[in-house]
Amino acid sequence: MSIKTTNIPLPLRLTFFIFSMVLNCMGIVILQLSQENIGYDKLGFLEAFKDLPIAFISLFAVNFISKFGTKKSLILALSIVGICSFILPFVQVFWFYKLWFAIIGTSFAIGKICVYGIIRNNITEEKSLAKTMNNVEASFMIGIFVVNVGFGWLIASEYSEYWKFGFIFISIVSLITIYLLSKINILEADKNLKTNILLNLVSFNKTPIILFFAVIFFIVFTEQSFNSWLPTFYKNHLKVNSFFAIQASSMLAMFSYFGRIITANVIQRFSLIKYFMYCLVCIILLLSIIFSIQYFSSDQSEILLYLFPTIGLFLSPLYPVINSKMISQIESQKINTFTSVIVIFSSLGSSVSSVLMSILFENQLLAFYSLYILGAVLIIFCLSLFYFKQDYIKN
Repeated sequence: MSIKTTNIPLPLRLTFFIFSMVLNCMGIVILQLSQENIGYDKLGFLEAFKDLPIAFISLFAVNFISKFGTKKSLILALSIVGICSFILPFVQVFWFYKLWFAIIGTSFAIGKICVYGIIRNNITEEKSLAKTMNNVEASFMIGIFVVNVGFGWLIASEYSEYWKFGFIFISIVSLITIYLLSKINILEADKNLKTNILLNLVSFNKTPIILFFAVIFFIVFTEQSFNSWLPTFYKNHLKVNSFFAIQASSMLAMFSYFGRIITANVIQRFSLIKYFMYCLVCIILLLSIIFSIQYFSSDQSEILLYLFPTIGLFLSPLYPVINSKMISQIESQKINTFTSVIVIFSSLGSSVSSVLMSILFENQLLAFYSLYILGAVLIIFCLSLFYFKQDYIKN
């Protein structure tokens, strides 16, 4: 029994859509709270309250999901997100944001493992898996776009003081998704199959897999440098208003959405390795152009406002493409554990990126923003060469 790769169930798309909104509202929260005299040193560590619980909970979530099933676990995670999002507008203290992001991170760890498990248990062919993952992950980009446009509209309107009430919308979508999940049948993994996490982890101690996790770390490291901090960079360094600054993330998300949709539709015609490296080269060229403009022209050149979002077209396919290539080679009974490790390295990449970025902003080193990201992309490029070489030797 398998699902059609061209007809992924709507609840899976909505799940990524919801988690995208709650995870990527960080840029808005940083922008708004920075105007309430909360320092960047505190805001930089706010990301860690989201990412570290993701890393910590992921391995424990494997047996939980195996015991209760992906459907029930996913409904639980979405229920927690819906309740927390409903409560947030009514709380005014900063410490609650830390608690809120920690709870959201925990729910995401469970939700992502469930979604990846469902996809892997139904699709085995490498390119079909890549196509499916790009389609589902594209919903993640739509979530970023919607949350930035929606909150941007609220912040720019006469109702700006009520911006936090935008989270009520997330609660409503969560409720709808839970209802849809309760009405459909999902192919579950064998609940009687014992999952030995320790043995599974030991089996991942191979050079290609270690290199894969390193690549994942730096991809998310790079993505987070844009997703959480691009609005603040636009406002503080390029001197645009809050509404336009937030729309920077919206446009980045839209280009990222197109990048994943295009990838999903053309990936069958290309080698995954060549496509991945092509995207990396394009990112390197764009960042080199951006840094050249900053260095030789004006730091506040208007063209930078439009160049940064186009990077999403080539950055967004990296994560699902390399994930699908590796996941297709992992045994189905190990997929939940493997996904949990992916989540751990992703969350660590996000957290480390935000802490280092906060140092740049705190020390007013924004002229090096693009160079900082370019360095991370060059590391991805080098690691990828070694990874694909190891994978080629193995085959």
